[in-house]
Amino acid sequence: MHKRRGWTLVALSGLVVVMAGAFGAHALGGTLSPTRLDAFDTGVRYQAWHTLAAMAVLIWRAQQPLKGQRAVLWLWSMGMAAFSGSLYLLALTGAHWLGPITPLGGLLLMAGWLTLAICAWRQRPAD
Repeated sequence: MHKRRGWTLVALSGLVVVMAGAFGAHALGGTLSPTRLDAFDTGVRYQAWHTLAAMAVLIWRAQQPLKGQRAVLWLWSMGMAAFSGSLYLLALTGAHWLGPITPLGGLLLMAGWLTLAICAWRQRPAD
């Protein structure tokens, strides 16, 4: 992932986090059931944490490019889209057919963390 593209995607994800969080807090409180509102909040929370983590990987990658960092970023991007995106849509529409997409997104997020661990493990110690 090119530096400019990576930072642009992270910035847009952060924008979506703030917008979705505000929308959930101010517009959805009285309209959604507590279960659906909780699902929406879970999507916001997971997207926020993975956006921050992606920023850290981008900084690390700028300082020390290593094989695997790009894969981490792509896995998290796809995972956030599938996990948080399906929760947003599920909460807003009630379309239960989206339910199976959420765990697939979670698996992508976990795969990103595992890839990050492997990437970090393979990093050579500084002399």
